[in-house]
Amino acid sequence: MLRLPPPRQVSPYFGLDKPFTSQSLASIRKRLSEAFPGEESPAQSPSSGTAAVLIPLCNVGSRSGILFEIRGKLRHHSGEVSFPGGKVDPTDGSYLATALRETQEETGINPDQVEVLGRIGPSVLSLSGLRVYPYVGFIHSSARSEPLPLASATDTLPNISLKSLTLSPLEVVHAFHKPFNALVDQDIIRPHAFRGFTPYYAVDVTDEAHAAGIDSPAPTDVDEEGGSPRPGRLEIWGLTGWYLNLFMRTMDLYE
Repeated sequence: MLRLPPPRQVSPYFGLDKPFTSQSLASIRKRLSEAFPGEESPAQSPSSGTAAVLIPLCNVGSRSGILFEIRGKLRHHSGEVSFPGGKVDPTDGSYLATALRETQEETGINPDQVEVLGRIGPSVLSLSGLRVYPYVGFIHSSARSEPLPLASATDTLPNISLKSLTLSPLEVVHAFHKPFNALVDQDIIRPHAFRGFTPYYAVDVTDEAHAAGIDSPAPTDVDEEGGSPRPGRLEIWGLTGWYLNLFMRTMDLYE
């Protein structure tokens, strides 16, 4: 049986039970730059056979967390949980540009709303053969203007409204915010094996499927082990789960 140390309930970079502030974003940006020096540059020219995703941090209901999608009826990974993102387009000037463009196409979030905090890595090949480059950004409620003065660094950043998102009807059936409090809740996480080898946490988000009126949230694709997630459950697993775990480990929340 796979075993992992329990998640930590405190991060030195932001409060799990508090909304993000400019100060906490600065701490995350610094940590990412320290943890992944020399990773693929955001300015690196993209190539075919690659993709990029955004790990979108945001405040919802005055709680810090991450925005996820439930994918629509697509050729690959239909009905699964994912971050916004997709394949590189020939017009994209960088992998970061791909992540921001796809985020806008799938959720309606304008690139001007995204404060890019860094990247995580290394990039990993998906089961479909795409090398996926992950970036981390904070979603502001509106287009960013001038930076906040230092006196406001500890002020709570505005919430976003999930109702304001414009979801792509073909690609996304539901978007939800998972607070960090929940992502360290041992009642909804379980040890799993990424591609049958490396332990990581899969996160049960079946409640989000039910909230969206999805009655049978079982993914149609096999998972990274060649098996399937727990029957009748919707989980954050596979490559999305792997990148989530990588971010959570970098923030000292997962081992």
